Amino acid sequence: MARPNPTLRQRRLGAELRRMREQAGFGGSQLGRAVGMNPAQVTQMESGKIGISVERLRTIAAACMCVNQPLIDALADIITEREKPGWWEEYRGTLATDFLEVAELEGHARRLSTYTITFVPGLLQASVYASAVFSQAFPPPPRHEVDLRTAFRIQRQRVVRSGGTSYSAFIHEAALRMQFSGPKVLTEQLDALLEDSEHPGISIRAVPFDIGSLPGPSENFTYAEGPIPELDVAQMDTGHGSQLYDSPAHLASFREILTRTASVALSEDESRDFIRSIKKEMESKRG
Repeated sequence: MARPNPTLRQRRLGAELRRMREQAGFGGSQLGRAVGMNPAQVTQMESGKIGISVERLRTIAAACMCVNQPLIDALADIITEREKPGWWEEYRGTLATDFLEVAELEGHARRLSTYTITFVPGLLQASVYASAVFSQAFPPPPRHEVDLRTAFRIQRQRVVRSGGTSYSAFIHEAALRMQFSGPKVLTEQLDALLEDSEHPGISIRAVPFDIGSLPGPSENFTYAEGPIPELDVAQMDTGHGSQLYDSPAHLASFREILTRTASVALSEDESRDFIRSIKKEMESKRG
């Protein structure tokens, strides 16, 4: 039975199967003849709209002469998962798909890294700050929508606060100084950052203005590490919504950006001092 709305991971499984087919030089019809599927089924499989068995996966891998056993095993794990639906599914139908897919991405990651230049990362936002960010979206959402998005964002933070997923956040000074609702809200957010910086498994490093140039793009992004590097995913916030990247070339680019950022960012201790200095400035503005 076709799935009307395949999940992020179901689509990723299909994308990897398409990549496997293309690397073998097969068209959809050729692969279908080799594994007993018609071309329409191959298309639906590669778009995540129909599922396949582990046996069919291994048949496809053999037909495509794929010898990357860790990849095949990781894809088999996606197929055989029997865990309950993620908590984010409770919000399906009330929040846009982009919100749910970010939570799904984070929920299955082995490790998370973020780079932000316009706001404090969502996984570290205090409730009052998150509400202020959503309130200033354009066009402005109604109050109940702001409250719903804020509650969802705070719930997302359990993935790193539980200690189960290690998290590295690189935050540009521009984001540390951006005031979405005045110095009081920013001061509370900086306080929350300082507290989070002492949390096991959470690394917060600031990127000051005086480094001279940006080590990466001007957009905010998250890099989610999968069970193997081939299944990593990068997610970028843009003016047109959330964009996902999983091609080898894109992933290599994002890894390089993180490496460059790590080479210029302040250390964790230096970052705490830096955040405290900005907080002191904000407190003086509050009088």
